[in-house]
Amino acid sequence: MKFSKNNIFLFAGMGLLSFACSVGPKYSRPNTETPQQFRNAAGQLASDTVLLPWRTFYKDPQLVSLIEKALAKNSEVSVALLNMQQLELSYKQAKLGLLPTLDLSVGATRTYFSENSLNGSLSKQFAGSDYLDDYSATLRLSWEADIWGKVKKQKAVAQASYFAQKENLSVLKTRIVVQVAQAYYGLMALDEQLKVAKQNIELSNKTLEMVRLQFAASQVTSLAVQQAEAQKKTAELLVPLALQNIAIQENALSILCGGYPDSITRAGSLSDAATQTPALASGVPATLLSRRPDVKAAELAVMIANTRTGLAKAAMYPTLSLTPSIGLNSYKLNTWFDIPGSIIKTVGANLTKPLFQHRNLKTSYEVAKLEQEKSAVQFKQTMMTAVGEVSNALAQVKYSDERLALVAQKSQSLDKAATDALLLYKGGMATYLEVIVAQNNALQNELEAVNIKRDKLIAITELYRALGGGVE
Repeated sequence: MKFSKNNIFLFAGMGLLSFACSVGPKYSRPNTETPQQFRNAAGQLASDTVLLPWRTFYKDPQLVSLIEKALAKNSEVSVALLNMQQLELSYKQAKLGLLPTLDLSVGATRTYFSENSLNGSLSKQFAGSDYLDDYSATLRLSWEADIWGKVKKQKAVAQASYFAQKENLSVLKTRIVVQVAQAYYGLMALDEQLKVAKQNIELSNKTLEMVRLQFAASQVTSLAVQQAEAQKKTAELLVPLALQNIAIQENALSILCGGYPDSITRAGSLSDAATQTPALASGVPATLLSRRPDVKAAELAVMIANTRTGLAKAAMYPTLSLTPSIGLNSYKLNTWFDIPGSIIKTVGANLTKPLFQHRNLKTSYEVAKLEQEKSAVQFKQTMMTAVGEVSNALAQVKYSDERLALVAQKSQSLDKAATDALLLYKGGMATYLEVIVAQNNALQNELEAVNIKRDKLIAITELYRALGGGVE
């Protein structure tokens, strides 16, 4: 059996490919030692509530509409989607890494030789002219054999980068969902504060009228009137402050939803929102953290760094490339496409081994290993941060309930104290100062109750996000 040169090149390439292997470390998930139970957790919670889509978790139709608008029009989401498209193109390109490249080169040159040169004299002797034409058209194929699995690794990096960006997009969306919900609840709390302020203005008006009547009857001094008027102004000052904060909050929420500052319609009250929002138990399993998109993205970053370490290792090994070509070549235009006389063929194979670049390549490999270690540490830090966020939210929910119970008891005492002080004052058994102090204490307690209700709703939405809820 005879072997041509073409056969030798072919079998040499096949022999090297038969020993193709993948270099670099295999991926192993870093041990994060996640606790089985969170701090401030009592008991366990089925993941049903956390797994609820945000459209089901949030039942206020106006809030759902605002969230939909924010996810559709928010500028950060738009930029993230464009980044996704870029990475998708990179991934598609990486999948084509095993395909050879094909180039077509067409050219025509005319060279005028020196009369005193050997080429010039030969040209005149054989071609009968002082110049020489060269017409060529060549198809050149180039293919690098993926001996060490570099193309596979590049594809894996592009794929992992795409999915990491996808998880980052989910992180952004869940953050926007929570921000819209918290801003909406903040508006409801400001509405409640405005309502409390107006109710206290009415109560202060009644007290002021009564004090003025007693002043007219010379039963109290002008000091009592001034104190009652000051108490009324204290309640009145809350109105423009609440209206200012409402306008600022509406502007911020409008921009978050991708629009210009405008008013925001509320479908209910803070109390309605508290009853509509699903309650999360105080105990939740730590395994739910694996649903968090930022945790997923952090682990994908470890996988990417691991694969890049393999790529840096593979760069230190030899590469095999095949470069066959076929074309037409002639020194006359009228015989350029004369087949088979003008056909020219070449077969080439190159085996390249880095020599003097070894130190640079080794440094790149060592840097890649350090990047891999850094990504593993960052992954563990992301997990610790996630556990901390859940623990914080659990503490806020737990102690908000306790604060609400205490403020409710305090409210009963203060409401009774304000009513009794007013009755005693009418009967001449209490001073106007006692009435004012009792009313002021009741006002501050009502405002505090509103803030606690808002804090609890914010804590529930934060806990929902921290456990990976709302991811679609």
